[in-house]
Amino acid sequence: MRLLLTVGRYFKQRFGCKVRKIPISLNGFTCPNIDGTVAKGGCIYCKNESFSPSLALNKKDFNNFKINSKMSENPLLELQLKDLKEQFTHHTRFYKDEFNIGKYMVYFQSFTNTYAPISTLKALYDTALSYKNVVGLSIGTRVDCVDDKVLDLLEGYVKQGSEIWLEYGIQSIYEDSLKLTNRGHGMEGVEELFAKTSARGIKVCAHLIYGLPNESPDMMLTSLKTILSYKVHSIKIHPLYVVKGTMLANMYKAGNYTPITLESYADLIVESMKLVPEDVMVQRLSAGVHDESLIAPKWCFDKNVQMKYIRSRLRSEGIDY
Repeated sequence: MRLLLTVGRYFKQRFGCKVRKIPISLNGFTCPNIDGTVAKGGCIYCKNESFSPSLALNKKDFNNFKINSKMSENPLLELQLKDLKEQFTHHTRFYKDEFNIGKYMVYFQSFTNTYAPISTLKALYDTALSYKNVVGLSIGTRVDCVDDKVLDLLEGYVKQGSEIWLEYGIQSIYEDSLKLTNRGHGMEGVEELFAKTSARGIKVCAHLIYGLPNESPDMMLTSLKTILSYKVHSIKIHPLYVVKGTMLANMYKAGNYTPITLESYADLIVESMKLVPEDVMVQRLSAGVHDESLIAPKWCFDKNVQMKYIRSRLRSEGIDY
């Protein structure tokens, strides 16, 4: 049985103990394809609240103000630092009490977490790394929102001994798919950016979505093969699902989008895992929404159900996740 390099296995090898990623979703952050910098409205499938309930907390304090990287000052910083502490304390208390986990990585999850003044990023990252038993950061971002200033800052943490990951949302390598989903960027320069990131000692995780409109199974596997050829350290793959309040929901209701089936998705995951090198961490193979905002596919409602099926399919091919 081939053992995939999961998050748990990686951290056990790296730190000799269990390490939990603590998801942080800070109000005030946004993306350049939401605020009009490169596009408006965000990705057609995106509703961050569907996977980040923390965004709803204390929202009244922020008055819907959004920051970006061109600002010289951030009037929300003190509120964000407070929000960071509250979320970190809440999650770590739960994982320590329930699972006896004592080391953590702070995962800046929702929106684009490098799309802010560099002084804001430094304040937030410094604070997160100052918390007891934090071994590093994992930062969700976009390929058009990481420059040398961000890389310089993160490289400094690496040199101080912290584990630093940049999680780049790629989703697909196909320009037509990126345009259709309103990503607001293409693939030009991505391979070079990944190389620059890795050269600083920062680990690269690439996100892919299977089931995008008009993409065939061969196209999805080609996206994976291409990203792997860029020498990434980790991948995340999840199915495209439809939630209320998105452009994708409108497409689905109009009959212009058919979600991927669980069986087809599992077939793709099996073939994908055969391609992943032994030293590339597989951080995620599924995703879903466990609330009334999910429209389709219904199998994405229960992550446990989908993972049970996917794990069974993988094991039948001699692969353990």
